[in-house]
Amino acid sequence: MIVVLMGVCGCGKSTIGRALAAELDWPFLDADTVHPQANVAKMAAGIPLTDEDRWPWFDRIVAEMRRHAAAGKHVVIACSALKQAYRDRLATGGSVRFVYLKGDAKTIGPRLAGRTGHFMPPSLLESQFATLEAPAAAIVIDIVQPIAAQVAAITRALREELPA
Repeated sequence: MIVVLMGVCGCGKSTIGRALAAELDWPFLDADTVHPQANVAKMAAGIPLTDEDRWPWFDRIVAEMRRHAAAGKHVVIACSALKQAYRDRLATGGSVRFVYLKGDAKTIGPRLAGRTGHFMPPSLLESQFATLEAPAAAIVIDIVQPIAAQVAAITRALREELPA
């Protein structure tokens, strides 16, 4: 199984992803680490990515997903996956389960303002919400919960779906 933690910047994908991967004893991939350098530069300059910018990035993520699937391994991936078309592309990478880390700008804005060392500036949060298409089929987690509660809720939901 491939678990993709999705949502806008600052919703906790990387933090929850690392914690979930540790809980499940699965590898973790932060999709931000496979962005083409041109995408990173564009976002760092405060310019939102276009679909054309994103497709090569999704292709890299799908390649990683397929690599794990071919080895018979589960993996947790942190990836925004804001649009249904992006999730459809990611779903070609194997048996994928999406987890939507849901929050509002009032909750996420202060997180971004306090974040350091990340290429995505807080100014892009509005464009992320404008791009977001809430998933119809995903585990939905309210990000106001503590990290441990979010991980526990995701783990419970996944264990119900995993074969024994």
